[in-house]
Amino acid sequence: MRLNTIKPGEGSKKARKRVGRGIGSGFGKTCGRGHKGQKSRAGGFHKVGFEGGQMPLQRRLPKVGFKSMTRDRNYQVRLTDLERLPVDEIDLLVLQAAGVVPGDALAAKVILSGAISRKVTLKGVGATKGAKAAIEAVGGSVAG
Repeated sequence: MRLNTIKPGEGSKKARKRVGRGIGSGFGKTCGRGHKGQKSRAGGFHKVGFEGGQMPLQRRLPKVGFKSMTRDRNYQVRLTDLERLPVDEIDLLVLQAAGVVPGDALAAKVILSGAISRKVTLKGVGATKGAKAAIEAVGGSVAG
């Protein structure tokens, strides 16, 4: 193999379209733009979804549903995470300080995952039915 014999793979390089080069090229005269109209002219551009002044489809259709802006900042906490914490009174700030939930958390909820064997008090932190029962079974309490 020599440097002067190296060629790109078959079909990997495609010749660019040369418009306005005569009838035989297939792109002569109108250069593939058709006849008349905004899209045939130089600078003939309109934004995506534009329908010539008619009310666009995306504005004619009704808006459906709701996307919560805060959903991604509500976190789940396992019972095993509570077991590892050194304090007995647990709120959102304690969970953030321990790194159980990120600093931007708006809310946290304890779920029944794992086990807890010591008494803890939850304040301002939600809990599922099963998690609440597990916490109360070892003498803890859930407030709020």
